[in-house]
Amino acid sequence: MPTPTPPRHFPVDELAALAGVTPRTVRYYIAEGLLDRPEGEKRGAYYLPRHLDQLLLIRRWANAGLSLERIRELRAGAPDDPPPRPVRPGTVEVWSRVTLADGLELQVEPGRAGLSPGQLRELVREVTAAYRRVRSQPQSRQEVRGDS
Repeated sequence: MPTPTPPRHFPVDELAALAGVTPRTVRYYIAEGLLDRPEGEKRGAYYLPRHLDQLLLIRRWANAGLSLERIRELRAGAPDDPPPRPVRPGTVEVWSRVTLADGLELQVEPGRAGLSPGQLRELVREVTAAYRRVRSQPQSRQEVRGDS
């Protein structure tokens, strides 16, 4: 029976390079409670593949526009779509107003919606396409009279 291969160990520099971040970012994420602490201590500290998986997930969420606070909640097991938080007085938000067609607008705050710029563009494309499909369908007589 073959001997199982022990898990691979990474020094902080290698872990950071594999994840596309700096060692300083790795240490910051640990200090912020976003990334598990390394195994071992001091100069003998090392990271396992699970640390790399965590770091890649954190990067994916951050690149999607999620705040570090939200990433911390998700890492702690919060549901993917929590109920919206009440907006506190004095909070400044930047909302985007996208005109899809004459008389049709989409308002979104990408940060609160958890949308990256690319995801927002895709949403606009999809909603615009749905609007065109609906507009191209023939209306029934009942809809024309307004009896819907």
